[in-house]
Amino acid sequence: MSGRDDALWTMTAGEQARAVRDGEVTAVELIDSHLERIAAVNPHVNAVTQLMADRAGEAAADLDRRRAAGEDPGPLAGVPFTVKETTPVEGVPTTLGVPRFRGLVAPADAPPVARLRAAGAVPIGHSNMPTLVLAGMHTRSELFGDTVNPWDPARTPGGSSGGDGAAVATGMAPLGLGNDSGGSVRVPAAFCGVAGLKPTTGRFPADHRVLGPEDPGPAAQALVTDGPLARTVDDLRRAFEVLAGTDPRDPRAVPVPLHGDPLPAPVRVALVADPGGHGVHPSVRAALTRAADALADAGYEVRELPDVPRLDEAMEAYGRITATEFAPTWPAVRQLLGEGGDRYLRMAMEKHPPADAAELTRLMGVWLNVRRSWAEFLDAYPLLLGPVFTEPPVEPGLESRDADGHTRVELGLRLCRVTSFVGVPAVAVPTGTDGGLPTGVQLVGRAFREDLCLTAARAIEDRLGVLAPVDPRPGTPAAGPSAA
Repeated sequence: MSGRDDALWTMTAGEQARAVRDGEVTAVELIDSHLERIAAVNPHVNAVTQLMADRAGEAAADLDRRRAAGEDPGPLAGVPFTVKETTPVEGVPTTLGVPRFRGLVAPADAPPVARLRAAGAVPIGHSNMPTLVLAGMHTRSELFGDTVNPWDPARTPGGSSGGDGAAVATGMAPLGLGNDSGGSVRVPAAFCGVAGLKPTTGRFPADHRVLGPEDPGPAAQALVTDGPLARTVDDLRRAFEVLAGTDPRDPRAVPVPLHGDPLPAPVRVALVADPGGHGVHPSVRAALTRAADALADAGYEVRELPDVPRLDEAMEAYGRITATEFAPTWPAVRQLLGEGGDRYLRMAMEKHPPADAAELTRLMGVWLNVRRSWAEFLDAYPLLLGPVFTEPPVEPGLESRDADGHTRVELGLRLCRVTSFVGVPAVAVPTGTDGGLPTGVQLVGRAFREDLCLTAARAIEDRLGVLAPVDPRPGTPAAGPSAA
């Protein structure tokens, strides 16, 4: 035994992998440390839904044997990660939080799980999400109940990857694997005080089929991207480098280099504090100012602009296209969502009704045209600094409470939704705390320039600190900002 096992879960993913690679600790010791942490704090946050303790232990023991035999254990050797309930892990049910799916055992790992596993990382548990990812922003599923924000139980941890956000924030795993079609990685990152990456559409291979061989429609194909969450930007970069690439199971994934050509200094950053002009909370505005000052200190040229391209038009097209895709299966989906679980999607479809064939054809043209406008914007400004959510973390279920709550949440995550619609990369990074709650911003970049987003996010983190891990147990003080 190393004597360090009680502190292993506090280390970054990079530190954990180095310790295993260098023989300072075994992968089994590393997994055991995280299992103990999960046992201590998961009862207070309900983030991990299906614990894979035996499987994780076996995988760690196998990695230790292979390392002892001289094999390379991989860049993420022994690092545990959580996996959202949407994403298959071989031999474990992929429930999507639905009681009827509790027996749907996955025959194989999804591509991102396989890529992390090939790099030496170990899946340690599934993580909670809203039922079918359609029941709202708050992470509550029919099968597993509510996930609690580790900073304040009266606030939502966000969603739909809220289980991963809470698990990573509390040290149950240094990495989480979620997915994002309009903020589902970035909002939990911001609300839980960690970092999150939504990659460019086509950067990571994926397979989002659920119940059979048929793929989802074009909106789900283009909008949903798998993405990692981590406590530090460096760990986010490590996961990005492992997850990127091609896979025969996903013909959409493209072989683009991880790093683009260097840009002339200073790199220009557009600061847009209030996208669309719908209002922004003072604490969010203050977080953006802190981030802008950090970037300026790091040598970036930050210029505040009044708006991003065509936000309201993009929001309407996003809503109409997705509603049209959901409409044929709505009666069946509504039954699976459970009592009250249909309220969020029902209100969304009332606000943005399904389109007929002619209107859908027009909206698909709008989609391409909006992407063109954003490409021109990001050609002038390689990075955009903006809010993840334009309010502090809100109460659980606000988006499903009534029409006003639904509108507040839809507008709150508007920049997330539009950047998913455009398909460009974005990194959410913490900026400190306000009123005892974490604050965060996002950096949006040109297509396939995740490297620019990550480098800028690291500059912010270097100057404003790392917030997690925090302790959600009553009477135990949460960690404050610390140097990265």
